[in-house]
Amino acid sequence: MFQYTDEEYERVDFSQADLRNGELKGCIFTRCNFRGTQLDEIWTSGCRFIECDFGGAAFNASLHTRSAFTNCRFAGANLFVAKFEDCKMVGSDFAGALLDGITIRGGDWSYTNLRQVNLSKQILRGMRLMEADLSESNLQKADLREVDLTGAKLFKASLKGADLRGAKMDRIDYRSFDLTGVRIDLEQAVNVARSFGAKVD
Repeated sequence: MFQYTDEEYERVDFSQADLRNGELKGCIFTRCNFRGTQLDEIWTSGCRFIECDFGGAAFNASLHTRSAFTNCRFAGANLFVAKFEDCKMVGSDFAGALLDGITIRGGDWSYTNLRQVNLSKQILRGMRLMEADLSESNLQKADLREVDLTGAKLFKASLKGADLRGAKMDRIDYRSFDLTGVRIDLEQAVNVARSFGAKVD
């Protein structure tokens, strides 16, 4: 096990490295390469990863608290049972990533690419997903209460059994996904009706 505190790295190649069971506190990684890196059970706290490439990396059972992964790429990464608590993931790309069993508690995931990912039964309450691309994602039975989904793309997303009450849904195209079995509040119901051309007095 290793521990790094307040270290800074720029354009360092960590690809294929074995960084399992490590602990990172307050570290900054800018444009670093973590392709295929083993990051299982790693713990990060207050770290910043800026424009880093985590393609094909393994994050199994890792824990991240108040860390930031901004404009990072997670193509093909395995985040099985990883946990993110109050993290900033703005602009990151999770296309092709495995998110089964992931735990997300709060945080800002705005402008992320979450197309076709599996977030079924996830408790996402209160997090920010502004302008996120959730097209064709699986959000069945997810708790989306008080989530900021302003401008998010939900084209063909599966939301059966999801709870959207209290969520911010400005600039959402309700016609782009199936609302069958979705729990919504009165304000959202009015907006749904208007999106289908109804005049609500």
